[in-house]
Amino acid sequence: MATFDTGTDKLLVDIDDGIATVTFNNPAKRNALSIEIRTALPRALRHVNDDADVRVVITTGAGEQAFVSGADITEFGDMRSSPEARATYDRMAAETAAAWQGLGKPIIAMIRGFCIGGGLLTALAADIRIAAEGSQFGIPAARLGLGYGPGGVAALMGIVGPANAAEILYSARRLSTDDALRMGLINRVVQVDRLHDDVMELARSIRDNAPLTVAALKASIAELRRPEAGRDHERLHRMVEACFTSEDYQEGQRAFAEKRPPRFRGR
Repeated sequence: MATFDTGTDKLLVDIDDGIATVTFNNPAKRNALSIEIRTALPRALRHVNDDADVRVVITTGAGEQAFVSGADITEFGDMRSSPEARATYDRMAAETAAAWQGLGKPIIAMIRGFCIGGGLLTALAADIRIAAEGSQFGIPAARLGLGYGPGGVAALMGIVGPANAAEILYSARRLSTDDALRMGLINRVVQVDRLHDDVMELARSIRDNAPLTVAALKASIAELRRPEAGRDHERLHRMVEACFTSEDYQEGQRAFAEKRPPRFRGR
């Protein structure tokens, strides 16, 4: 196993056998997103994206209470009061969002416990969300009186649709795993003692598939969520063609003919 020095012990990155695990490690505050974590996160995500050995990324929270419980509210007085401070905070949030969007590897959010506010937005950055029974979800902005940017609204609405987004945002209530599953916020719910094993099983199955194909599929999903006029069809065409001209395409055919698992190398 390799580790990446994020510059803080509040954010951990471990890479093992093609799978990177990004852990929010602030259990004393239910893994709240402090400025320290937000500052370290873009660089950590860029490192994971640039590592050719990484094929899948798992995000999770340390301990048993929370995935991420939201922003660190104790920092709001300093960071979200004056227009200047809010502008700095917003730039930091935008840089983090861009780093998530720039991560071309499949992302699985492994959720246990509280997944609230900024934590829910972090989970929405993943392609797949798997939650343990008893987890809770919500965006409490309307209870805190803070302004909620359109980027976060768009991310939520893109997953659950306008009506469900309105219910989540207007009510600011906590959602159960049943609610989250019904709204399409999460992919599935598993028993607590099965969470890690089930997520790892899924991560390994994705890791063992053809990386170029998976990357093209992830890019297609992202582009098709954009308005038609803004889609980069040429980029998607190039990525699909790269699959057909790759060594992995030949390996996939050989493996099928020889009735064995393929050994993909991402080229």
